[in-house]
Amino acid sequence: MTIELLEPLLGFSPKMWKLSNLFREEIFRAVAESEQAGLIFTYVWAFDQQEDWDYVDKICEIFASKGASVYFVELEADVDERIERNKTPHRLEHKPTKRNVEWSENELKKTMEKHRLNSYEGEIQRENYIKINNTNLSAIEAAKLITDRFNL
Repeated sequence: MTIELLEPLLGFSPKMWKLSNLFREEIFRAVAESEQAGLIFTYVWAFDQQEDWDYVDKICEIFASKGASVYFVELEADVDERIERNKTPHRLEHKPTKRNVEWSENELKKTMEKHRLNSYEGEIQRENYIKINNTNLSAIEAAKLITDRFNL
């Protein structure tokens, strides 16, 4: 949501990413201090980049410092499926930055070529963690696996 807010103003610039991270962190702090039951945050994690590991740790600490539990759900899907999902009406409605489908598809492919976007077996050492290949699952089926695993 922060990307969709800032991209029209600043493009995909270093300043946009800096502000997006600042907004996110402030939102996380506010939620962690609130009575909200929870928050779902999605993140394209470059597992080959230490700065991404550090960022995830920083976010986790915001919630852990307030006694909240953090749950990790790693979703993976085949490239062809990700490309198809990137063009669905629901995604395009809610993510204006994806509406230039050709550009978005190229960015997806470049990111996948440049970075390792899925963890290795055993790499994430978190108590509340599940990895799901959702290539052939509906969103409802994936959500059911998650809620069952974590008793939500």
